[in-house]
Amino acid sequence: MLDLGVYNTLEILRDREPGLFLGDEEGNEVLLPNKYVPEEFEIGDKLKVFVYLDSSERIVATTLEPYATVNSFAHLKCTSISEIGAFLDWGLEKDLFVPFKEQASKMRTGSWYLVYIYLDEETNRLVASSKTNAFLDNSLVLLSPYEEVELIASHPSPQGWNMIVNQKHLGLVYSDEIFQKITPGDQLKGFIKKVRPDGKIDLTLQRHGFRGIEPNAQQILNELKASGGYIDLNDKSNPEDIKEVFQLSKKSFKKAIGSLYKARKITIEQDGIRLLD
Repeated sequence: MLDLGVYNTLEILRDREPGLFLGDEEGNEVLLPNKYVPEEFEIGDKLKVFVYLDSSERIVATTLEPYATVNSFAHLKCTSISEIGAFLDWGLEKDLFVPFKEQASKMRTGSWYLVYIYLDEETNRLVASSKTNAFLDNSLVLLSPYEEVELIASHPSPQGWNMIVNQKHLGLVYSDEIFQKITPGDQLKGFIKKVRPDGKIDLTLQRHGFRGIEPNAQQILNELKASGGYIDLNDKSNPEDIKEVFQLSKKSFKKAIGSLYKARKITIEQDGIRLLD
């Protein structure tokens, strides 16, 4: 059976009036409509196509690239509402369906939502849910401190921002670790700070400890060069001023300029730091 909601590499079997018929090694076939047929092809060629159900609920192939595939999260715009649910633009001709029961809050046309795309086993349809926590599991977290991870911003909390970690887990970046604007759906690089005994994950957007000194130090060097070799900030400066210029906490800034000082790249003066030749 052809896999719905993902890319399939299929062989061109025959050319007919509605388009090309493609097949897999198990004898399954699907139509690639004429509008998606490449200008040049030969019978027997292999094509990479996305397979899903068209508006008539027939399996069809397309060379269009959706914004996300099955079993993944995406930030999508609601295009319309019907009596059975909402529809989201995911880059294909047929919009992605979100049943009312899968909406964390009532969706509105024109608004954006973070959703999880999955195959409904009862209907064999690709659908989405904005109840994203139901598709995350922290019962077994095989991640280590300092490990780099892929993050998707989920929603803010009083403590900071909830993040989807590696498309599997839920984690948190605390407010005092955030030095940039974050909106739902943002895709970010992050690092594991701690995995708690109950499976909760503490995250940071910056490298830890000595691992963080080098990239932060390079950032400061770049700012110094762009500013003519001098910046009126040092280890005694106001944390908010440091954050505004470097998007770093005062602690990270002090570590970074300390490493630059030891490497004889800068001097730390009474009112700022200066780049050495």
